[in-house]
Amino acid sequence: MRKYVLSLCLLAGLAAHAQDNVTYQRPPAVLEELLLAKPTPSVSVGRGGEWMILTERNSYEPVEELAQPELRIAGLRLNPRNFGPSREAYGVGLQLKNIRTKEVFTISGLPAEPRISRLGWSGDGKRAAFLHSENDRIDIYVIDIAAHAARKINTAPVNASMGAAYVWAGNDALVYKTVPAGTGALPVRPAAPKGPVVQESKGRAAASRTYQDLIKSPYDETLFAYITTSQLVLNNLQSEKAIGAPAIYASMSVSPDKQYLLLRRIEKPFSYLVPAYGFPSTTLVTDLEGAEKKVLAKTPSSEGAPIGFDDVMDVPRGFNWKDDEAHTITYIKALDGGLGRKKAPFRDGLYAVDAAAGGEPKELFRTQRRFRRVIWGSTPELALVYESMFADRRERISTFNGVTGRLDSLFEKSSNDAYSDIGTPFTTYNQYDERVLFVQKNGELLLNADGASPEGDMPLVQSYNLKTRKATVLWRCQAPYYERVIDAPDPSKLIMLTLRESATDVPNYYIRDLRKRSAIGTPITDFTNPYKAMEGVSKQKISYKRADGIALTGNLYLPKGYDPEKDGPLPVFIWAYPREYKSAADAAQVRGSRYTFTRVGYGGPLFWVTQGYAILDNAEMPIVGEGNKEPNDNFIPQLYLNAHAAIQALAKMGVGDSTRVAVGGHSYGAFMTANLLAHTKLFRAGIARSGAYNRTLTPFGFQAEERTYWQAPEVYYNMSPFSFADKIKTPLLLIHGEMDNNSGTFPIQSERLYNAIKGHGGTVRFVQLPFESHGYTARENLLHMLWEQTQWLNTYVRDAK
Repeated sequence: MRKYVLSLCLLAGLAAHAQDNVTYQRPPAVLEELLLAKPTPSVSVGRGGEWMILTERNSYEPVEELAQPELRIAGLRLNPRNFGPSREAYGVGLQLKNIRTKEVFTISGLPAEPRISRLGWSGDGKRAAFLHSENDRIDIYVIDIAAHAARKINTAPVNASMGAAYVWAGNDALVYKTVPAGTGALPVRPAAPKGPVVQESKGRAAASRTYQDLIKSPYDETLFAYITTSQLVLNNLQSEKAIGAPAIYASMSVSPDKQYLLLRRIEKPFSYLVPAYGFPSTTLVTDLEGAEKKVLAKTPSSEGAPIGFDDVMDVPRGFNWKDDEAHTITYIKALDGGLGRKKAPFRDGLYAVDAAAGGEPKELFRTQRRFRRVIWGSTPELALVYESMFADRRERISTFNGVTGRLDSLFEKSSNDAYSDIGTPFTTYNQYDERVLFVQKNGELLLNADGASPEGDMPLVQSYNLKTRKATVLWRCQAPYYERVIDAPDPSKLIMLTLRESATDVPNYYIRDLRKRSAIGTPITDFTNPYKAMEGVSKQKISYKRADGIALTGNLYLPKGYDPEKDGPLPVFIWAYPREYKSAADAAQVRGSRYTFTRVGYGGPLFWVTQGYAILDNAEMPIVGEGNKEPNDNFIPQLYLNAHAAIQALAKMGVGDSTRVAVGGHSYGAFMTANLLAHTKLFRAGIARSGAYNRTLTPFGFQAEERTYWQAPEVYYNMSPFSFADKIKTPLLLIHGEMDNNSGTFPIQSERLYNAIKGHGGTVRFVQLPFESHGYTARENLLHMLWEQTQWLNTYVRDAK
């Protein structure tokens, strides 16, 4: 294995120079065991709830995988050798399980060394397809469920560079993208350019987010076209047939009657300011021979599109097939010019047009907020329409009668109000094998809800009367278990597939008759606990209040065998992520459940409960701005209130030493961490991973802030820990992926903050993980990261004087 070197800034006082080459280190054995624990298989259930496919997963890939050639272009991360994504999570094995008999079957015909992704069932549940990635090509396989056998069906390699690489076109046919015949080798970069790269603006506003990996030169344009151009192919599982001519297809879908394709085709000129999905495009309908039937829209580049969270481009958008009709397409058109802050009686209209016939589009209805989605019914008289606005954090569900054209408000709430959520409606299949609303014999909807309450989430199923707007709970999970419905094999009989777990029981699947409320369902899987080292660790959801009265919660973990009276207060590690609210009441709601199984992921803090720390995970950090105030107008003081309340709550319980507390977070949580260290003296140390610390580098908005830097310069300045780097004297560990792909969190954010703190004599260490993006995946990097965090916590918190 090749040896990769980390470029690290050593602990202050341990070296005379600012930089050194450090080889990969490994954390304590128990942390390594937790990290590399083999994950339980992922599960996918076919129609009717008779069969499930279990996908075996590996823990983490070696760093050599990330070191392979990669194209970072037009906002995409692509593998130039196999025309697919360069950073894909793969399954490494498949099994079939009959849910009714619980028999497990080996699937014949799988690749010798499977690298499986994009598993998708046919409408009738009798087949499933998946992609298999090799070093130099991607293939598509189809599983015959009854025969327990898989086979490769494509001839030319699949092109998966633009996302969805295939769609089912009925129960025995697929449409997929392939690498066009005659595609040669990767274009070679010219030894010298033909001229400079020039961009120009002629007075037209073109605000742009801080996107990563954009096209930067004519050579990049050539590369993008080379790797994303694909040929559509129809395969009836017996033979292949090309559809139309090669092009760059951003999306494709098949009509409910399986006669037409809805395509979005990327066009030139390619943008240097926005990613690929914002390039100019043509939306059109073809038949399965490739003959063009209708051009629906020619959409310009999203350069210059309004950037408010409620803003949209003033062009037709959101083209989709109407699930309850053979080949009708719906689309959305803004009625307010696309500007969410503009006063208007209606925001959006939904229109329908027959894909096969001529005629003008028909307006179906108008919404007073931004249209979000529609769930069509099994009859034209009932569909559910969802709309919402970010500005007022309100959302509405309405009923739509397609016969009368009437749209009636059914339910409305704050989008932050989890307690009032009525749930998601169950669906069934229509004659086209498309999912539509399931309506009970009594005319009521059947809803699957999280069951959020002051006691935490307790999932439930309820019946909802459309006339009285009253809900009747039919079933709710019971403490000390957390159980939620995953699928409904037979909703008419309330036969459900559920996932059941507790604080000590690993999640497993059950078939449950919800009419038998007291009975435990029939177990379908028997997964065991992969985290043996966490057995005996105590978990509880604690509640406390900050100084202004807002109630907060967090998940507290204490070491195995810990006795507060005998062992005394422990060093504390708090892990959090701030969230914005427009209501103090919404901010105070309890989120999550005390009865969920403890999962250990690389990104969380739970490893260190095995090292003698009290861990407060998911500590609530609400930022509230009621009325005309925006949450960020008072960001720093509210951070202090949240953090101080958490520390004091643990101290009052006698489990946390308020003088030995560390805080950490990833992304916006890292931003929070740096701000807490810049503006408070509450902590002994901080760990900030892949954050953004200078908000002037994201001047057109960030997170839930839609005002620009020029509209609210004081907010951008005061919320930037970089502005107060001279105040950061608490030891701070900065970790960042070398190839971060997240908007706004460029690695330079950590580089500049490190240099600013170092320049003012602060204690800081910067670790840049080779080849990693915003989330980390390489085994060596993750083990080293755990070592870094362990050293930091022990040096500056546990063993601090």
